[in-house]
Amino acid sequence: MIQQAEPGARLREKVILVTGSTTGIGEAIARLAAREGARVMVHGRRKDAAENVASEIGPAASFVIGDLADPEIPAKVIEETVACFGRIDGLVNNAAVMTRGGIEETDAETFDRTVAVDLKAPFLLIRAALPWFRKQGRGRVVNIGSINGYCGERSQFIYSICKGGLMTLTRNLADAHAEENIHFNHLNVGWTLTPNEQVLKMSEGLPPDWPSRLPRAFAPSGRLLSPEDVAHAAVFFLSDDGSMINGGVLDVEQYPVIGRNPPKQVS
Repeated sequence: MIQQAEPGARLREKVILVTGSTTGIGEAIARLAAREGARVMVHGRRKDAAENVASEIGPAASFVIGDLADPEIPAKVIEETVACFGRIDGLVNNAAVMTRGGIEETDAETFDRTVAVDLKAPFLLIRAALPWFRKQGRGRVVNIGSINGYCGERSQFIYSICKGGLMTLTRNLADAHAEENIHFNHLNVGWTLTPNEQVLKMSEGLPPDWPSRLPRAFAPSGRLLSPEDVAHAAVFFLSDDGSMINGGVLDVEQYPVIGRNPPKQVS
């Protein structure tokens, strides 16, 4: 018989670092992790935003500031987390640059910055966290990917490449470190209504109420995913509930992604 955790206790006494957690999916993960008993390190680039989220979460949270495009920052973020809480049990690699443009619009500088934040930073964060995971005999990493990692939209060229690389990184490390009880799992997130997505679509010409006008082909349930929907999946993998899954890739989307062939409508 599987013993169910007490409500709000799935991450009790665990220290969880969530990168890019001042808004959207990262913020939702940080808040839910704290409700589940974790001590949470909020991360962002703006001190006021990070301080505000940590303050609202309460005494169980602190915050760290740093631009993950700088290769020196990931190790410092891990160091500050351990200095604050004395340990680190879980890492959520959520921070990302959502770069727009196809191959012709993507210059070398844009390519390098997107790779630095979306792929290189998770690698550096994990490498810095590994000694602490080994010291504790346990570690959990959840990488926040995207369904674009399978192919991606033509306007999300380098972003999609990075998310595909992050998915392979997850599987490779899960295989390499399974015997150390260090688990790596990955969420391929579908279309999610974050504050940034709301603003982005309005900047591209959609009306303020665009989320309510979506065809069911994009939102079968009648709404887009919320950051909280993704947070529940992330906390599952951080907790003992997901302890027997390692190297998993979960598509957090409302329809099958691979092989989907929607009906063709020609007017």
